[in-house]
Amino acid sequence: MRKAKQDTTERISMTLPKSTLLQLDSMVTARGYANRSKAITEIINRELVEHDQQRDDTVMAGTITLFYAQTRNNLSGRLAQIQRENVAEVISSLHVQLENNHTMEVILVQGPAKKLRQIADELITCKGVKNGSLNLSTTILPPLHQNR
Repeated sequence: MRKAKQDTTERISMTLPKSTLLQLDSMVTARGYANRSKAITEIINRELVEHDQQRDDTVMAGTITLFYAQTRNNLSGRLAQIQRENVAEVISSLHVQLENNHTMEVILVQGPAKKLRQIADELITCKGVKNGSLNLSTTILPPLHQNR
């Protein structure tokens, strides 16, 4: 098994307004980061993912999270149909039964960012879905099957 390449680190210098630095230090403490660098790295990585999402052909992995009421006629069937129609991108889903006949569904997806946004929009806009979100990452799943 090959070891993943370790990324080297580079030291940079930043100039920030004092008020911004104080807010950063407060966030570092509140979230339990080891240091400012860890927090800033996370913030930059989040923005890089957001930037990559704008490039329609970038293959990404992520989740579509839905909250909906079970009382809607055939909503579960419609959501399942959309997932079947996109079987190349939909990897798995998890349903959690909530109070008052509500469901939280988390759908694991991978594919071109444009296609994942289209699937998420189609699911989230189904009548009866209370709210939903798409969360993507540029880190993708390894190939599930390898031809030998």
